[in-house]
Parts: sequence; C-alpha cells; structure tokens
Amino acid sequence: MKVKTILVSQPEPKIENSPYSRLIEKEKVKVDFRPFIHVEGVEAKSVRQQKIDLNNFTAIVLTSRNSVDHFFRIAEEMRFKVPDTMKYFCQSEAVAYYLQKYVVYRKRKIYVGKRTFNELVPLIKKYKDEKFLLPSSDTLKATVPQALDELQVDWTRGIFYKTVISDLSDLRNVYYDVLVFFSPSGIESLLKNFPDFEQKDTRIAVFGNSTVNAATEAGLRIDIQAPTPETPSMTMALQKYITSVNK
Repeated sequence: MKVKTILVSQPEPKIENSPYSRLIEKEKVKVDFRPFIHVEGVEAKSVRQQKIDLNNFTAIVLTSRNSVDHFFRIAEEMRFKVPDTMKYFCQSEAVAYYLQKYVVYRKRKIYVGKRTFNELVPLIKKYKDEKFLLPSSDTLKATVPQALDELQVDWTRGIFYKTVISDLSDLRNVYYDVLVFFSPSGIESLLKNFPDFEQKDTRIAVFGNSTVNAATEAGLRIDIQAPTPETPSMTMALQKYITSVNK
C-alpha cells in the first residue's frame, strides 16, 4: 500500500529545510508532527526531598537541552547563584551551544562530547575529583549511571523533570499510513491513549533498539527501522520505504 500520510511523534523541527521538508517535497507526502510525550518540571521542594544541595557540586553533567533548562530553573527557584567556577560536561555540541542561553560561554569551563554519553566519559575521567550532579528526567538510560559508576566518580542523580504522556484524544478518528516513534515512551503513549489500537495497515517506523524492543513487546509489527548501516537516519529509512511502495 502506498504511503501518503505520516505522523511523527515529535515536535516539528525548527530549522528550515529539514530532512523532513526534503522528504515532503521529493515524495509528495503529508507529514504531521505531534509530540506523544512532553516534559514537566518538578518543584524545588521535590529536589530538596531528594536531599540535593546545589552548593555541594562543582560540576554538572548535561545530557539534553531539557537538563539545561531544568537545572537553571531549579537553581533560580532555590535562589542558588551558580558560581563562575562551575564546570559543565555537555553530551553533545547541540547541548553545549544551548547552554549559552544561561551562561557566558567563553568565561566558563565547558567540556563537550561528540554525540553519545560514552563519548563524554573520557572527559569526565580527566576530572575525577569533581563532585558531579546529573540533572535528569525520571526516565534515564541505564547506560548513563552505569558509565558514571564504572568511572568511580563522586556523582549524584537529581530528578529535575518528568516525562509525561500527552493527551492525544483528538487523534482518535484520524488515520495515518505511517506512525514514527523515537522512544519507548512514545509507544507507551500510543497504547495509553488508544488501548484498543489495532495496527491493521498502519506502518510503524521505529528509531533505536530500545524503541524496537518496546514496539515488539507491545505486539506491534515493525515495518521501518533506523538506524541501519544503509539508513542511518529516520528520514533516510522513510525515503527508502516510500520509494519501494509508492512505485
């Protein structure tokens, strides 16, 4: 069956000429974006109940833009002035760049990984004597605490925000040829919003092993998968599939 409509379970990219824009133009398909999950900050009171005192830390490990936003939000709510000596360990260049929203970049000690958390580990290893705070959501990849434990550094995880399932009730009678998922939480949101969901002819596209596992456990048929050596991005995987079925 041909693909004419796609729903991506993420916010629409803010950049012009995104890979999705090129996909729409080339394949003449309709692509909608709708976050299946969203983030809500926890109160400073909740952070205090986790026995976290921001004065005790000399370094912050930032894995996403959400972690940046909610660290500085909590700091403000606690009336904690972040010292100029604070070190920031950012998982990627995108996170480090986003940090400029809150700090004067050239005046701070900022260490940047390439993309994955494991690529940030060698930088953290060089500063083993620091006291690290990891502001995170209530859902955190097990590989992150595991890597920090293996380094034997002094680190503390703080749950500063939570991943919450979005209300999708307005989509109940809307049909898409392809649903695109990037996390197990997206799959969970689909099933929570539509417990009677029947896949039928709907194609499911998933990104990453954890999402594959969640979809499989939910009994969903996976039609499109990324990353693979041939299709490292989701848009490339969609392009390949659409080209084959829309002949």
